[in-house]
Amino acid sequence: MTTAPLLPSGTAPAGFPTDDELLARVLRVYRPSCQYLKTATVDVTDDGLTRARCTFAIPAPFYIDDTGHFNAVEFNLCYNQMMYYAVAKSVKEGLMPPFADWSMEEYWQRQLPDFLIVDFHSSFAKGMKAHHFHGEITFTRARRYSGGRPRQPVIVANTSCRYWDDDGGHCEGEVRLVITNPPQRRPGGGAGDVA
Repeated sequence: MTTAPLLPSGTAPAGFPTDDELLARVLRVYRPSCQYLKTATVDVTDDGLTRARCTFAIPAPFYIDDTGHFNAVEFNLCYNQMMYYAVAKSVKEGLMPPFADWSMEEYWQRQLPDFLIVDFHSSFAKGMKAHHFHGEITFTRARRYSGGRPRQPVIVANTSCRYWDDDGGHCEGEVRLVITNPPQRRPGGGAGDVA
């Protein structure tokens, strides 16, 4: 997996800075003690796909005594939060097909019931601290499939992600999403469906 170089703390790429109102709305589905995503700067890659660079803080695990390190459960929860935010920002700003022609109301209706992780791989290269760390999600492919009888339309998105702390700890992963029940395509909106 090819990734951008790690950014020093406090360095953010050009793009859309954290939208505090949107972030609060995205995280409203999580219990307050599990709202780990603190900031997210979203930009668009050369391929026209969304990337978000984020900061996180996990004061203490919600399900076990504090282990002192970032683990696979937290990896998944943080992935979900930055993915939800990246898609919501893409919808709001019209950044990435096939999400660019969704309305915000269409996104909110689908955030929990229709976003499914269908393939998940993670690799922990060096242990990292969970109290304050950074993350990045990059959409590497996102396509709408038309379905056809008896299948329903879906969106399939491939993503890569990584996390790192300020002491050299890091891990990475690749996740495939399927979004069921996408809104009907608007006339003239985006590229055509893939059969």
